[in-house]
Amino acid sequence: MNTKSLICLLSLVLFISCQNQATETSDASTDPKNLTVEYAEVKHPEWSKDSRIYEVNIRQHTPEGTLKAFQKDLPRLKELGTEILWIMPVQPIGEKKRKGGLGSYYSISNYTEVNPEFGTMSDFKALVENAHDLGFKVILDWVANHSAWDNVWMKDHLDWYTQNDSGQVVAPVADWSDVADLNYDNTEMREAMLQAMEFWVNETNIDGYRCDVAMMVPMDFWNEARRRLDLIKPVFMLAEAEGPEFHEYAFDMTYGWEFHHLMNEVAKGNETPEIFDTYKAKVDTLYPRGAYRMFFTTNHDENSWNGTVFERMGKNHLNFFVLATTFPDGMPLIYSGQEGGLNKRLAFFEKDTINWSDSTYHYFYQSMMRLKERHPALVNGEEQGSFERVDVENPNIYAFLRKPKQGTENLMVLLNFGEEDVELPNGILPAKFTVPMGGKGIRVSPKTMNHVAKAHDFLVLTYEEE
Repeated sequence: MNTKSLICLLSLVLFISCQNQATETSDASTDPKNLTVEYAEVKHPEWSKDSRIYEVNIRQHTPEGTLKAFQKDLPRLKELGTEILWIMPVQPIGEKKRKGGLGSYYSISNYTEVNPEFGTMSDFKALVENAHDLGFKVILDWVANHSAWDNVWMKDHLDWYTQNDSGQVVAPVADWSDVADLNYDNTEMREAMLQAMEFWVNETNIDGYRCDVAMMVPMDFWNEARRRLDLIKPVFMLAEAEGPEFHEYAFDMTYGWEFHHLMNEVAKGNETPEIFDTYKAKVDTLYPRGAYRMFFTTNHDENSWNGTVFERMGKNHLNFFVLATTFPDGMPLIYSGQEGGLNKRLAFFEKDTINWSDSTYHYFYQSMMRLKERHPALVNGEEQGSFERVDVENPNIYAFLRKPKQGTENLMVLLNFGEEDVELPNGILPAKFTVPMGGKGIRVSPKTMNHVAKAHDFLVLTYEEE
């Protein structure tokens, strides 16, 4: 979906949610405690505690743009250190009111089939099986808010769609003219949607879903979806939404949209890095400690509509990814091509193959994925390590310490977002430390012998607690 429209919608929904919180929690139609079905609080799958996530754009990932072609890249992605594969929608794309030549992945014409441009259902099952054999988990992008105008439901179930006073089906947002809004007041439509979600878990053995514009779908639907899917197998659910209410009964992880936007503002010079302290204080107040947040410097929306990491974040794009990987509560995301130095906005409605010729950044992203996987202070959820800010007496440097609950190895992160190298004060760094990134960013001043944080660079250090 177009990110500019989505951001406006997110802001409006979050504002209304805050204003009407008391009313909503007392409404029997939305409060799970007042429903006949009793929902269980979210329990994260055990395997997710050190997970890292990778967004797969099947159309653009390979020249062929097929499931079989992508499957050949699984060993490399395993070496990269990712674990959860979030696969963008693989269902057939609608032709009516289609945008561009190939249309949007998020305009689905049949919820239980595979886009023939990508391959067959057998191809998808083989991909999932191969991914599982290599240790991956697979979640499928799910579009519950709207469908294509020529979705198979449209012919016989017009009442499953939102209609205006004239009886005409409407789009959810004017800019999303290629999709029709689904009517969640219709119980038959809800049941059909739930059965479609169950289908993919039952038939292909996927491990959960990334749920598109989740804030535009009623929460009680998501609560019921999680309950029913967990009856098949424990699933992992990611919401394209923000808000503590998503974490209660339905979702393991929500988007860190606000955190991402703050990164962009710091990159533009509109905010100083200290704004991340304000953000953390807000999150600590609103969210349960065990909630997972997905942190990212790019994804399919950001890349196509707002620009590459090089456009938006400039020389600090690696610094921001280090922050996304090591900041509390977060699970880092890599988008298709990001590790290959993706330096163009991929066309959203056309074939636009990723150029994989640049391997410059592969080692960096691999190192960050392995650090996230292996360091005990960076565990996801309630067992994550503590967070302590480190003052280096320079407003352009954001530094902090992560201490694990279990173990004695601490992790220190220093990010220089400024234009100049900064000599660090005595005593900031421990006397003995290890650099897991292979020496990245380490330099010593020949005059004072103090360590120097280079401009637009990072220091990631580990050391034993004395």
